Amino acid sequence: MTKTSTDKSDITASVGVIEAFLEMLASERAAALRTRLAYRADLEDFACWVAPASIADAASSDLRAYVVAKGREGLSVRSQARRLSSLRQFYRFLLQDNYREDDPTEDHPIPGYRASLPHPLSEGEINTLLDKGTCGHDDPRRDYVSRAAIELLYTTGLRISELLSLPASCVQRQEEMLLVRGKGGRERLVPFAKGARQAAEALVRYDTILDSPWLFPGRNPQRPLTRQGFDKILHACALKAGFDPQRISPHVLRHSFATHLLNRGADLRALQMLLGHADIATTQIYTQVMGERLKEAVQKYHPLKE
Repeated sequence: MTKTSTDKSDITASVGVIEAFLEMLASERAAALRTRLAYRADLEDFACWVAPASIADAASSDLRAYVVAKGREGLSVRSQARRLSSLRQFYRFLLQDNYREDDPTEDHPIPGYRASLPHPLSEGEINTLLDKGTCGHDDPRRDYVSRAAIELLYTTGLRISELLSLPASCVQRQEEMLLVRGKGGRERLVPFAKGARQAAEALVRYDTILDSPWLFPGRNPQRPLTRQGFDKILHACALKAGFDPQRISPHVLRHSFATHLLNRGADLRALQMLLGHADIATTQIYTQVMGERLKEAVQKYHPLKE
């Protein structure tokens, strides 16, 4: 790993060493702002706990005591696992850049937990959301935005950050594949469905006067729509379609995309590539969804279920 511009002597204090780590995440891993903020929150919590000692000098016993204390405070196993994962990445950075000679997290396995199962919409509910949730808004432009966004999220499985960073030029290339820049700057190609392309093209034509480089412009056309702005649009779409807005989110649409593909026989490896998962283990959460449905089918239809 390339050394950051921060000298070893500059990171003896907790604030300095955390900033050095966050700088590395931004410059070398192209970590998103939300990711860096999550790391910062986890590291600063541990830094406060070990104070007045520096987080850079924490021992394995400090980690052990911290995890026990957080468990007693009621922190969930999942949150404990995330905190420990953040600390592991942090201390590996210190070890690799010779700021430390050991990794205090090495003997601390990340607590196991069962990932929560996705709650996808049914195929019929997706059709209802598209048919009723993307038309008749007070602002005609919102019809175009919501149609293009929901079509793209459901037919490509994009993350919301990937959707909002799409350039308007993506519809100018008459190709069947859409180039997407995902986490860590990794690029992948996903099929550009006909309906999604048509909706995106209609939006670009409507927005011609804005002269924006983004497929989904924000209030300032030279900047993309924010996540908060998009959430308001999706909330309105859910209400118009008759859904509880709590059930509809970009993450739910991504889960629906993945679940419906698997239900129709898609290969798990192909799904991994489409979703942009670096590790197949992340994609395997969807096998739990299928497993639950198979159990339900047996319990409902098997003649000896009782």
